Amino acid sequence: MSVVIDPILLEVLRNRLDTIADEMELTLLKSAVSPIVKEGLDASAALFNVRGETIAQAAAIPIHLGALQFTAQRIVRAFPPEAMREGDAFLLNDPYDGGTHLPDITLAVPVFADGRAAALACTMCHHQDVGGRTPGSVPTDATELYQEGLIIPPTQLFRAGELDENLLALLARNVRLPDVFTGDLMAQVAAGRLGGTRLRELFAAHGADTVQAYIEELLARAERLTRAQIEAIPDGAYTFEDYLDDDGVDVGRPITIRVTLRVHGSSMTFDFTGTDPQVRGPFNSVPASTMSAVYYAVRAISDASIPNNGGCFRAVDAVLPEGTLVNPRPPAPVSCRTATIKRIADTILGALVRALPGRMPAASSGTLLVLAFGGVDPSTGRPFVASELAAGGMGARPGKDGIDCIETDVSNCMNIPVESVEMNFPLRIPRMRLWADSGGAGTWRGGLGLEKVYEATTTDVTVSHRGERFTSAPWGLEGGEPGRSGRAFILRRDGPREELPSKKMIVLHPGDQLWEYIAGGAGFGPPGERDPALVLADVLDGKVTPPGPDSARAPSR
Repeated sequence: MSVVIDPILLEVLRNRLDTIADEMELTLLKSAVSPIVKEGLDASAALFNVRGETIAQAAAIPIHLGALQFTAQRIVRAFPPEAMREGDAFLLNDPYDGGTHLPDITLAVPVFADGRAAALACTMCHHQDVGGRTPGSVPTDATELYQEGLIIPPTQLFRAGELDENLLALLARNVRLPDVFTGDLMAQVAAGRLGGTRLRELFAAHGADTVQAYIEELLARAERLTRAQIEAIPDGAYTFEDYLDDDGVDVGRPITIRVTLRVHGSSMTFDFTGTDPQVRGPFNSVPASTMSAVYYAVRAISDASIPNNGGCFRAVDAVLPEGTLVNPRPPAPVSCRTATIKRIADTILGALVRALPGRMPAASSGTLLVLAFGGVDPSTGRPFVASELAAGGMGARPGKDGIDCIETDVSNCMNIPVESVEMNFPLRIPRMRLWADSGGAGTWRGGLGLEKVYEATTTDVTVSHRGERFTSAPWGLEGGEPGRSGRAFILRRDGPREELPSKKMIVLHPGDQLWEYIAGGAGFGPPGERDPALVLADVLDGKVTPPGPDSARAPSR
């Protein structure tokens, strides 16, 4: 039916849809059991139409939100909306069939209006453990997908409100922490059902046909406004390349990511021709993951007031050569793809520097330190899995310093608080502080990275260690200097210091310490043009140390 669009109602419904997605997100975070979700906030929520196109999303994680659209589209292909029933719920985590990596499980709940499926309420949650060869399911040396955990194709968990107990038992039996797994999964169910309740209230208040007509208008407006932003970029081809340290298996062999951004009128094409072939280690990125970085970049250069929905991405396409790092063939491992997505984002932003001169920031740290600790807690006799998410420095911006120790670009999690780790796991964190001198110098200084120490206390702890920017550095702009590269080492209780590569499976014995230094952001503009008052403030704050033999030296013992 034809609906005359009332601009006031359009804005009301737009904000109401965003609020529903945010309420779903909050419900999931508050109901979850695992620290990685309730403390690290590693979960996302969004609403989709029955075509699988995003209609609203929570303020959550770009890696999830961009990929969720692909997942929703796969679910509606596997379970046609006309066959869905009230009370259904669907699961998916297979990276080669709509997912991203195995710990990220999507749960979709159909929402009905006038007897037919009208929308999907979806959540994606990083589960603390989904089986596989190492605690936490992110082995840095995996060489095939089957080593990384439980693979779930598009699957139905609830049928007309009835839980498939056999399926749930099968899933729980294949993970190390069945109670935690089940608790987080049921938190996803609760969030999806809440989203359905709120959408039905909206349909009842304004009429389902009216609400859906307004959703279509919001999608169309997002497309028009995004295309207008793209039209302001000069037509042309803009190329940049950046590097991962290695793939965790062929240690020391850098991996090239290359993108050519082609702007043509109101459209953009991201061409990854020239990117290295897929790798043996778990740093491959399936198309849904790769496109989440592309979608992030499109939103990052667009007006924030544009409706945040799938219409923004209708003007965008990509060339992802098959068999490469950004579009691997199965069963290539993918568990550590976050590092790759972040470097893809760095590469895209580097290409945009030439397209948008004077508007882009210098490179941020380009890494999210992800650690998974596991073992058997001697105090309980039960397995434990603990995760750590730690960020580096933000790149300096035109006219502003970078921010210290903050998640940037495609990742948007929180660190796991020291108190939570020490209370629940046989670990101690004796030190956490800003890493002095790690931000790149410039007229505007890069944000500082993080220095953090982990100590095993009462038992051996297996660690999946995944860092980045150990052998490369965040790049500066307009004469600004690079951010300082990351590093890590182990101080054995009764032995020497062991320098670590950025990716390695390690074991800490009681009393051993793992020291982490996460890269700082790069500088913007010539360092000699920095305001002396700002230099003095940095020195007084301990962010910059005066030149000398002890400047920025890593402690030893």
